[in-house]
Amino acid sequence: MLIIPQHTKALIIGAGPSGLMMAAQLLRYGVQPIIIDSKEGPTNHSKALAVQARSLEIYRQMGIVDKVLQNGKPARGVMFNQDGKKKASLSLTNIGEGQTLFPYLLMYEQSKTERLLLDYLTQNCCPVYWNTTLTSLTQKVDSVEAQLQNADGNHTLTCDWTIGADGARSIVRKELQLSFQGDTYSHLFYLLDAKLDTTTLTENYLNMYMGTNNFSAFFPMPEEDSFRVIGTLPAEFEKNEDVNVDDILPYIKQLTKSNISITQTNWFTTYKLHHRMADKFRVQRCFLIGDAAHIHSPVGGQGMNTGLQDAYNLAWKLAAVINQQIKPAILDTYADERMPVAKDLLKTTDRVFNIIMSKNFFIRLFKKWALFKLLNKLWQSDKIRLGFFRKVSQIDICYTNSDISLHLSKDIKIKAGNRLPYLKVFDEKKHEETDIHEWCSKPGFTLIILGKFDELYLFTIAKWITQKYPGVLNFFYLPPSGKNTSVFDGLEANPHGQKAFIVRPDMYIGYINDVVDIAMMDNYLQNVVGVIA
Repeated sequence: MLIIPQHTKALIIGAGPSGLMMAAQLLRYGVQPIIIDSKEGPTNHSKALAVQARSLEIYRQMGIVDKVLQNGKPARGVMFNQDGKKKASLSLTNIGEGQTLFPYLLMYEQSKTERLLLDYLTQNCCPVYWNTTLTSLTQKVDSVEAQLQNADGNHTLTCDWTIGADGARSIVRKELQLSFQGDTYSHLFYLLDAKLDTTTLTENYLNMYMGTNNFSAFFPMPEEDSFRVIGTLPAEFEKNEDVNVDDILPYIKQLTKSNISITQTNWFTTYKLHHRMADKFRVQRCFLIGDAAHIHSPVGGQGMNTGLQDAYNLAWKLAAVINQQIKPAILDTYADERMPVAKDLLKTTDRVFNIIMSKNFFIRLFKKWALFKLLNKLWQSDKIRLGFFRKVSQIDICYTNSDISLHLSKDIKIKAGNRLPYLKVFDEKKHEETDIHEWCSKPGFTLIILGKFDELYLFTIAKWITQKYPGVLNFFYLPPSGKNTSVFDGLEANPHGQKAFIVRPDMYIGYINDVVDIAMMDNYLQNVVGVIA
């Protein structure tokens, strides 16, 4: 049994994907957290399956994306079936080409995500205290006191900050006396992880089967002939607590109009879905991330990815406060930025889910006679396909209304608060191709200036950074050239003018200006962000 320290800068409750990402990000910034979980260890069973492009961009920044790609499977498309007949086929192959290095939806389940992040923690000498439960929290002026319980007994741990990543039944949220408003969907669902013997399913596609009163979705897993099947249970099973896979197999066959057989069952469970959100994401020195803050239907594969993004957003701000690099007011922007994202997600997924599950006569009529024709028609539009990808992949999320977004450019195609676009760059010094996201791989802010500057001014900027922002601000300069015309176009930069971008550690643009002015950048960093120079 690991000996629990008596004090830590950051205590993370919950070692699911959100908590593990929070710990991994803090480690990137030199902060050693303590992370606990009441479970015995990482789970082999998990509902989350899809990893979106924005999450893959985070993994790339951490240097671990190759492991994800090796063990995942891109989905080639979505096939909609009604009464066993194919009705609509939507290709997802490289749907986001040019938008990101990862222009697809990757099948990579939560259990693999947890082990990936656990390996990262292990390599950085950060253990997880399993079988350890939070029993109470007491907030003080400058610390939090946590009462913990494990096999060795009760322990008192003080910490500067606490992060609740302990899921939908969050003890942290309950200790903070926060409401978790929302509702529970009436339908009972089943989840089956299994190897299937079938020729019915379109290979490497998400196969959706819709009937009059029920539906099933078949998700291709990376392993051969393996699928995750999610669907609604018939009404007669909703009060039966002993449902097993043999009970639902006839209904799957009936819905798909095929003779699907199961050659190996890895996991079967039934569950209810919820859509809820905490009324606050922060109370003094305690924060909520992931399912502890918001839960919703699995439409679009957003849940786990949103929790990873919560951690990604909070971690750099908290680490900067702990390291005394940025004033504590920066922490207010976590809830300000992430709560609108969660609200929009709940609203969107709830609306789509209710259409799928609706028993309304007119909606059912629409789904039967018009929905699939409309989908096939809409999918022919490049604009609609791109809009769909940007929304689902989460690269469209922006913080333009944030207090730390300062837009001083006349151009508005790209605004402060937007994610930094993915653009390929030719490095004139190294004579090799890279991309602008690669420039932001180091921890800290990144200053990118475009235009023609003499060496003396570039030296002045470098000296300013070295003297005032060492370890906080990285610097890249891109002069105009024929090989980088697309970069200037993509960033709305005039090759004969100037442009300055300060990119946040989470690859969102914090500052844009049409001039490269040290005093103005100083003002942004010190008076807007709160950097302690």
